[in-house]
Amino acid sequence: MTTTDPTRHSRHSSQALAAGVLTGILALYIALVAFGNITDFGTNQQFVRHVLAMDSTFKDHDLMWRAITSTALQDTAYVLIIAWETVAALVLIWGTYLWAARRDEAFARRVSTYGLLMLLLLFGAGFIAIGGEWFAMWQAKAWNGEDSATRVFLLSGVALVVNHLPGGRELGKEAPTT
Repeated sequence: MTTTDPTRHSRHSSQALAAGVLTGILALYIALVAFGNITDFGTNQQFVRHVLAMDSTFKDHDLMWRAITSTALQDTAYVLIIAWETVAALVLIWGTYLWAARRDEAFARRVSTYGLLMLLLLFGAGFIAIGGEWFAMWQAKAWNGEDSATRVFLLSGVALVVNHLPGGRELGKEAPTT
């Protein structure tokens, strides 16, 4: 007969639940984004085209050399974004499943970390840094996705932190004495 530590189960439950729920929320979000971009390709295609063309910015001559006006290159960038979103969704769905299965918390954390890092790269490096700064998206009124990107970036960062919180005692429980 084996004995188990009764606090281990509850500690695993609350921390894993928080990590799994946050991972699941982001999995659902990015899966819906990817699905929407695949099934309604044209809507965000126009967004990407306008941002890369920089046609709704202040048109400062010192910046306009950065613009990408080739629709083939714009569409290639958009397809790559959709592919990245789709892979991130699949990784995060897998991570959510692993958290729910409660078999290997370390593996669930690792898989979730990969998916969350994919979101941080897409929304932080891709949309905030490259889209927002390099292509001056911040200057555009109609074609500005920085607020949305910042929300997803921050939520992904919070989820990543929760995924990596060290195991600790439950709230309201006394720490074991030695």
